[in-house]
Amino acid sequence: MTQPPICVVDDHEEIRNALVEMLELADYTVAAFSNAQAALLTLSEHWQGIVISDIRMPEMDGFELLAALQALDADLPVILITGHGDIQMALGAIRSGAYDFIEKPFRRDHLLEVVRRGLDKRQLILENRRLKHAIEAQGNDVIIGQSPAITALKEKIVRLAQADVNTLICGETGTGKELAARRLHEQSERREGPFVAINCAALPESMMEAELFGHEAGAFTDAKKARIGKFEYAHLGTIFLDEVESIPLSLAVKILRVLQERQVERLGSNQAIDIDIRVVAATKTDLKVLAEEGAFREDLYYRLNVVELHLPPLRQREQDIVLLFRYFVDQASNRFNIPAPDISLHVIDTLMQHKWPGNVRELINVAERFVLTDTLIDQHTLANWQSAPSLSSLPNRIEQYEKRLIEEALSQAQGSIKRTYEGLGIARKTLYDKLAKYGIDRHRFMDD
Repeated sequence: MTQPPICVVDDHEEIRNALVEMLELADYTVAAFSNAQAALLTLSEHWQGIVISDIRMPEMDGFELLAALQALDADLPVILITGHGDIQMALGAIRSGAYDFIEKPFRRDHLLEVVRRGLDKRQLILENRRLKHAIEAQGNDVIIGQSPAITALKEKIVRLAQADVNTLICGETGTGKELAARRLHEQSERREGPFVAINCAALPESMMEAELFGHEAGAFTDAKKARIGKFEYAHLGTIFLDEVESIPLSLAVKILRVLQERQVERLGSNQAIDIDIRVVAATKTDLKVLAEEGAFREDLYYRLNVVELHLPPLRQREQDIVLLFRYFVDQASNRFNIPAPDISLHVIDTLMQHKWPGNVRELINVAERFVLTDTLIDQHTLANWQSAPSLSSLPNRIEQYEKRLIEEALSQAQGSIKRTYEGLGIARKTLYDKLAKYGIDRHRFMDD
């Protein structure tokens, strides 16, 4: 796969050609110029690679070119070529913003090491910019992500929000079921009403009935005054029953009656109170299977599951992992008032290798610890933070990395096939074959 381009600027033809030959033999793509003015016509803030420039040149020297490039993009790595007598000047230029210098005559190993580090830095800068822009593009949307799975989820939430029917949200632990439920409420006509969340698994069975239905004074020991229940409190709004599979069978029939009649009776009272609510329930298990096994009331399952919303696990939305991590790192940095550590290419690669059994919740924890400890994330560290992940095989890791590079190239090319295969240095047919292999739809990278 073609490496990011390198711009070489030197007015001495022999030196320029020798430098170009060294770089091309190392499989780099090189654009060579005999003067700084010609190079500036090609370079922009979107330049994917780095710049190598001689210091002593007529008309515009290396320092002037450095200043012009810094005005164009302060983060563009510029490597200066120095003669022996120019080293002090080169060190001064580094203090002024140059990335590094290469002393004549060139030592191949040193040259390639400086170039590699410069290109790594450039790719990290561009990746962080892309993530920042992607986060900004999310606007006020609380569900962060651009993957096909999460885009489809957002669209479905918008449609279901207007339906005002009982909804069952299914998803693994940590996928954001309460967040989806809140989004359903906030985009519905009930948004001005209350959103009442109940974690059914966290309530002792002895307290659940009073918590949901409320009670009158004296209804039971310690009931010194009347108290409204969560169903009644959610009037004109939405009630969210998380981990609904934890509802005991003895209470299920009473909840079913509330859903059917839209009335509730407090404990110790015979008076029915009309309520106008939308019920959103969530489960990490298959309620239908539980109902068939007799562990959950089948009639309650069908009453709750008028429509169903499935939340994808993080492993099915790989494109969102780094975007979400950057978002949570920024949030943690602001909350703890600590500067966010740099997210290196090594960290990005490691994030992509992890299986994320705890989904988004686990990712939040990793991001917070990353900010608090500035810990270098590696597979061993992640294994200690959560259950140990099984590493992908080398072919799978290569495929994951290749897919991500293609998606980045499509994003930069705004979905253009020609610009993408040219940027990647592959044939058109090869690109089409890989799009089909990885199930990538180029249209989602096109501007509206």
